[in-house]
Amino acid sequence: MQIYNTLRRKKEELIPIEPGRVKIYACGPTVYNYFHIGNARPFIVFDTLRRYLEYCGYKVTFVQNFTDIDDKMIRRANEEGVTVQELGERFIAEYYTDADALGIRRATHNPRATGHMGDIIRLTQTLIDNGHAYATANGDVYFGVRSYPDYGKLSGQSIDDLDSGARIDPAEQKRDPLDFALWKGQKPGEPAWDSPWGKGRPGWHNECSAMSMGLLGETFDIHAGGQDLIFPHHENEIAQSEAATGKPFARYWMHNGYINVNNQKMSKSLDNFFTVRDISKEYDLIAVRLFMLGAHYKSPINFSRDLLDQAEAALARLRTAAERLGELVPVSESMPGDDKIMAELSACKERFCAAMDDDLNTADALGVLFDLARACNTLAGKPHGALAINAAQSLYHELAGVLGLPLNKKEDAIPEDVLALHEERLAARARKDWARADTLRDALKGKGYVVEDGKQGAKLKKI
Repeated sequence: MQIYNTLRRKKEELIPIEPGRVKIYACGPTVYNYFHIGNARPFIVFDTLRRYLEYCGYKVTFVQNFTDIDDKMIRRANEEGVTVQELGERFIAEYYTDADALGIRRATHNPRATGHMGDIIRLTQTLIDNGHAYATANGDVYFGVRSYPDYGKLSGQSIDDLDSGARIDPAEQKRDPLDFALWKGQKPGEPAWDSPWGKGRPGWHNECSAMSMGLLGETFDIHAGGQDLIFPHHENEIAQSEAATGKPFARYWMHNGYINVNNQKMSKSLDNFFTVRDISKEYDLIAVRLFMLGAHYKSPINFSRDLLDQAEAALARLRTAAERLGELVPVSESMPGDDKIMAELSACKERFCAAMDDDLNTADALGVLFDLARACNTLAGKPHGALAINAAQSLYHELAGVLGLPLNKKEDAIPEDVLALHEERLAARARKDWARADTLRDALKGKGYVVEDGKQGAKLKKI
């Protein structure tokens, strides 16, 4: 598999450190609110990466963190009159509700910053001991950016360019404007943890380095996140991690592109800021997932209701094909022409894997799935053997599963009175009372249901 490595600015073959195993760290949410549509994109993209690697036979350790202590959380908790811990617990639960609806599988590990204070403090002390960090009189600890000669290698920014116009806030005691906080001394009313430098809490960048290395080792395979995290977050992670260990941090860096809303940057001031929870009130979130996968992950993507409407219609087409495929009844074990179907299925699988192997090109892979859906539709109404039908059913759901697209239709529970009319109509047809059957069909239609009579019997569907 080829993936675009932001660190080297080119596609490279994915060669795991340990054969047969891939270790991935993906930056997760800060849990002070419901996550928004921009957050959803990396969650979906890197969940799909994990699914595909597992499909290819790799054992994947997938870590996605929760940032459960930072300035935004403290501010929100104070506004609501709750503790930061209570706020975090609430929105971690809400994250899982929305992530589950988006088809995002649970990570191997979902570490919380507050659960890794020991790792964070040890990493900070190591950096102080080897001369890359320093403590100040007010309990802050800063990383000395100029102590790490390779700073800027991920983002391509030079220290000289960054230094131009940089200033030190009078409230800060750092030595250089470019230095960043590893540990923040406690301010009045803030939650804090004991440390060698006094009570305080970790800096954001420090949290991710400590959690990732604590769970995956000092060097792991893939670090992933949104394009907005390249600088300064991921740049700072590399600097502090490699300065502490003297080893490469992550071998491959993957970043998804930005998302705009109605061709504008998402912003509360523009009234185009949507949380996934907001969207779930109007749309099936699996359609949102399909929409996200319809573009290459590195490309910018535009979000609009029109495009979501199209995604819902596309999802309906995929699910209808799955339903028709599920209704096929083989006439024998095999039939003439089944070999051709098997060859077409094999070609579809090869094209799908070729797309995914090319830097996780889900847009082309999704195109293959729609081609397969059309091919499956052509099977309906024609006699085929069990071998071909079973193979088509298996491959169709298999490839959809790699993309995280469940194809079983979500049917609402049918009301009891509608079921009673349906049963009465079946009885009328059985005694060949066609007039009564037609009357009952119209009654069902008036309640929002249509009856499809076929060889497999009468099927009741919501209009």
